[in-house]
Amino acid sequence: MAREYDAVVVGSGPNGLVAAVTLARAGWKVLVLEAADRPGGGTRSEELTLPGLTHDVCSAIHPLAVGSPAFRALPLHEHGLTWVHPDVPLVHPLDGGDAVVLDRSVDVTAQGLGADGDAYRRLFEPLVSAGMGLVDDLLSPLRIPPRHPLAVARYGLDGIRSTVAVARSRFETEEARALFAGLSGHSMLSLRAPMTAGFGMVLAALGHLVGWPMPRGGSQSIASALVSLLEAHDGEVVTGRRVTSLHDLPDARATMLDVTPRQVLHLFGYQLPPRYARRLARYRHGVGVWKVDWALDAPIPWSAPECRRAATVHLGATLPEIAAAEDEVQAGRHPRRPLVLLVQPTLFDDTRAPAGMHTAWAYCHVPNGSTVDMTAHIEDQVERFAPGFRTTILARHVMSPSGLEAHDANYVGGDINGGVADIRQFAARPVASLHPWRLPVKGMYLCSASTPPGGGVHGMCGWQAAREALRRER
Repeated sequence: MAREYDAVVVGSGPNGLVAAVTLARAGWKVLVLEAADRPGGGTRSEELTLPGLTHDVCSAIHPLAVGSPAFRALPLHEHGLTWVHPDVPLVHPLDGGDAVVLDRSVDVTAQGLGADGDAYRRLFEPLVSAGMGLVDDLLSPLRIPPRHPLAVARYGLDGIRSTVAVARSRFETEEARALFAGLSGHSMLSLRAPMTAGFGMVLAALGHLVGWPMPRGGSQSIASALVSLLEAHDGEVVTGRRVTSLHDLPDARATMLDVTPRQVLHLFGYQLPPRYARRLARYRHGVGVWKVDWALDAPIPWSAPECRRAATVHLGATLPEIAAAEDEVQAGRHPRRPLVLLVQPTLFDDTRAPAGMHTAWAYCHVPNGSTVDMTAHIEDQVERFAPGFRTTILARHVMSPSGLEAHDANYVGGDINGGVADIRQFAARPVASLHPWRLPVKGMYLCSASTPPGGGVHGMCGWQAAREALRRER
């Protein structure tokens, strides 16, 4: 009998949808199966607090999506995706009412750093001058040789080092070190660990190259645009369809799995060679997050007026404070003053709330699977830099690590990065291989954030897996 589909994709997160679109645009007939009632995975939006207020359940700010070669290759603007750019990508407030601003311009950012202005230029001007070619190479870490080897080598000199080491050797001022620490905190690792500086460097460079934008109407707009593009190429998405075994799938020449190694073992482990299954079982998940969404009756009353210019605000003050907080989490403890990553979308996107109302979300890192309620600590950090913040709260919605995992099974224990991204697992994700997207079973591929280049809404894991399938299954 002829197969009804060329490819079946399990999971409709951004990686699964990018894989599906890539195959469909190559002429394959594609079916996407999603357990939830709507597609999107980490790019879903819902009314979490009050009617009429749209909140991003997981991801909200998307420099990687705008910078990713996978997304840049897709005409998503033709399918309703519009990017909203705040006045500046990021602001990092300090105690006393001051703040550090990451501007789209390297020069303007450097001017705000005073004595460290020249040091900032020396670190970031070469990266920004290398442009999107460097970004493409960094998001394709197994492409050997890279297309821009000199730029990658220059990045690697500092990118392979720890945040603390680079901040202290490159910068002298509290302001520059704090900005860099907040950027690198997205690594979800100890800032004393190797490679964490690379996270901060990439995110800052993207801020200069493409900004830190958000999708108009919420992150669901990304998923909706991908689904629309897929359907334009005769692909299908079926929601409310939970896959529990290989027998749940229609016959296809390629099966793409937007799931974690743990789920691969649970669903299809009996299909895998025992040695490979044992290697998958050693895959490690990282720290989780505790997330709070707020409905507000006014904008957040920041002490530093610069904070009103950005959708993204990092709350943690100094390098020592941020490093100590992340070390606490790595040790299995809960910092009293965590690094808080906050987004205030309604300052720049008026489609998300009725006139006069606002939304905000924030999260901090916690040990994987933690049940300790960090809501008060998160709000204390906001209140520290915005006195009177609590008086603006109309309603709140809290998501613990288990709540995040219930929302998206890929967030094991609240780990939103699809697994630890330390130096060991960056090179072996999910196992050491030059073709990590290919499972050792004919026609089966892994396309989740548990493959290179890792977490983030960039679609590169799905894009690479689809390209692998196109090469092998023709």
